[in-house]
Amino acid sequence: SSQNLSEEFAEAARQLKKEAPRIQFGKIDVTHQHDLRKEFNIQAFPTVKFFVNGSREDPIDCKGVRKASAFITWIKRRTGPSTVLINSTDQAEAIIKAGDLAVIGFFRELHNDSVEVFCETARDVPEMPFGMTASEEVCANYGVQRNSLVVFKEGKPVHNEMLEDGRQSKLGLTRIIKTFTLDLVTEYNIEISVKIFDVPVENHILLFTPMNSETFNEIYENYQSAAAQFRGKMLFVLVDTGEARNGRIFEYFRIRDIDVPAVRILNLTSEARYKMPADEVTVENLKEFCQSYLNGKAK
Repeated sequence: SSQNLSEEFAEAARQLKKEAPRIQFGKIDVTHQHDLRKEFNIQAFPTVKFFVNGSREDPIDCKGVRKASAFITWIKRRTGPSTVLINSTDQAEAIIKAGDLAVIGFFRELHNDSVEVFCETARDVPEMPFGMTASEEVCANYGVQRNSLVVFKEGKPVHNEMLEDGRQSKLGLTRIIKTFTLDLVTEYNIEISVKIFDVPVENHILLFTPMNSETFNEIYENYQSAAAQFRGKMLFVLVDTGEARNGRIFEYFRIRDIDVPAVRILNLTSEARYKMPADEVTVENLKEFCQSYLNGKAK
């Protein structure tokens, strides 16, 4: 909510006042400041913009940041280096073990397009630490090929992405990395819907099923297996049809009691909706549905 974000924003301002006194924080109520709302084209609330070197032109949007700690990291990465340079395995271990998630870039050299894209991505994902290295010893220790990005979760590598000469877009990498801030399958509720839309994945797959049914555990396991294979490409969401407060989302997808368990894909950009052709929620059927959708063949 706006109120919540406003408090986190104020907390970030308090902490940064000591550390970075050059950075000024301000709040504007645009219901009274129509000219400013128009000038900066403010559509949604709350919106946070970062102005650089006193210029009103092209401020940077700070999207999807909700916690004071992430605000602080976001600003520090905009005003200084966005990643930590790693020269030894001990340094790498310290970053990987410091929190739940960490991202390390393993490079041949520290000046190429891939490095640039990696550092830009780090600026947009303040929820986790980023490190990069070109040390042979460190790359050998983790058995990682050079020019790849590795996501570590709870100290273990969970995703490896080859960076081919900077061809990946920053958005593509941000998308993959941010999916790790959510659970493998995200249970839908009114509060989480905001967080789900912060992750820039445009393909959402939703499983509609009552969580208290006898077949739930088996279906859910199948759904999780499929989710692991499409992480970063699709966001897997679970909607409990036994929960009355989820009524609006059933209406949106036109799901009736007799339809469940049901699986749908939603493309956020086009708002197109797709129905899984098979009735049974098996790993095979889910994989086939996701793959045909990603190949542009789903109806």
